[in-house]
Amino acid sequence: MSDLRDLYQEVILDHTKRPRNFGTLEHATHRAQGRNPLCGDQLALFVEIADGRLRDVRFAGKGCAISTASASLLTEALKGTTIDEAHAMFERFHKVVTTPSDQPVDVSTIGKLAVLAGVREFPMRVKCASLAWHTLEAALAGRADPVTTE
Repeated sequence: MSDLRDLYQEVILDHTKRPRNFGTLEHATHRAQGRNPLCGDQLALFVEIADGRLRDVRFAGKGCAISTASASLLTEALKGTTIDEAHAMFERFHKVVTTPSDQPVDVSTIGKLAVLAGVREFPMRVKCASLAWHTLEAALAGRADPVTTE
């Protein structure tokens, strides 16, 4: 179990130090702002949708390691998916990270995002891990008001 935990920490650190798809997206069709006042995370999410698919997904902002890694992993996981698939992934991811740590969860449904399942042990970190995901939902819904985890 320790080897698995070490691997998860490595992946999170890698995505924090070298976030994938970081930056703005000039031709975004959907965008939203998110913030986690408790941790200080601030995020802008940009999505380009074409033919019903998330053609490109990018993020910009600053945040803690968990928030940054989650946003980076989100962009990798959702590029090329349909809008319905993106919503379904949000639901599966949210269920995994919000299920109490003393209850079993099926992380096989979320692929590489499973590295963030450990936040279940730290309820305050769930908000960091889920910020990008709630911001994505706001972007897809066309909501103009900033998303907050509070």
